[in-house]
Amino acid sequence: MWVPRFAELAASACVVRVPMRVPMRGVTEREAVLLRGPAGWGEFAPFVEYGDAEAARWLAAAVEAAWSGPPAPVRATVPVNATVPAVAAAEVPAVLARFPGCTTAKVKVGGPLAEDLDRVAAVRAALGPAGRIRVDANAAWTVEQAVTALTALAGADLEYAEQPCATVAELAAVRRRLGGRVAIAADESVRKAADPARVALAGAADLVVLKVAPMGGVRAALRIAEGCGLPVVVSSALETSVGIATGVALAAALPELPYACGLGTAGLLAADVTATPLVPEAGALPVRAVEPDEDLLAGLAAPAERRAWWTERLRRCAELLPVTA
Repeated sequence: MWVPRFAELAASACVVRVPMRVPMRGVTEREAVLLRGPAGWGEFAPFVEYGDAEAARWLAAAVEAAWSGPPAPVRATVPVNATVPAVAAAEVPAVLARFPGCTTAKVKVGGPLAEDLDRVAAVRAALGPAGRIRVDANAAWTVEQAVTALTALAGADLEYAEQPCATVAELAAVRRRLGGRVAIAADESVRKAADPARVALAGAADLVVLKVAPMGGVRAALRIAEGCGLPVVVSSALETSVGIATGVALAAALPELPYACGLGTAGLLAADVTATPLVPEAGALPVRAVEPDEDLLAGLAAPAERRAWWTERLRRCAELLPVTA
């Protein structure tokens, strides 16, 4: 992969701050560095709590997008799911309205079980019996809590449960105790692992969730998907449409795509960096590049102190990548 020097990265960098419609992961404003290269645009937006070694993979993904471009696609559109944050059940219809045509919904859970049950029930009522529902606990549960919660939630006919517990051993235990009543998807256990294929070898998951930025780019994610040997769901990491486009590129390049992808998240942002954001149409996203709008970039520019913070972070992460230019 072509990796430019820091000076070239910094010269192309645009730091933005985008407000969220609904807080996700405690985030109310999403900050990102957009990089422009000869192949297009890339997005560097690791969450602020991530260390440099982990954040450097996000930079590698941004550099790949902007300096190398995506691999050839095998499909022209990618089906996506709606994303329902941990909102009150009464707010569910308004959230789902931001995802036109989506017949699959991912629902955030892991709080009080009664609230989770009400939220999932509201999604089921909105989608109808043919809709697909998956839940995501973001590793919030112990094994016992996961078994209890998923046994209760199984009545909603779940497609799968994403990362109910933190470790591979815990996922394997939950999967074994549920006995097939709910499929288990691994997210953090794949993208934070030294050996992503371990979830498959340990019998800890029925499928894996891959996000381009934490994996280090589309091509790295394709290698991980092949190594895991499990069905793949491609998801976003609360990016702008520039970052989402790389997720779409991964989903478009996979040999098989049996599940709707978690890439319809631009609707969770109150603004975007492009006049033509990647938002679902008839439940799918087109496979295309995204071009930021100069006026929108100016309007969303982060304050000077945050631009300085991100530039320094960019420098540190760039030092961890091999320089080839």
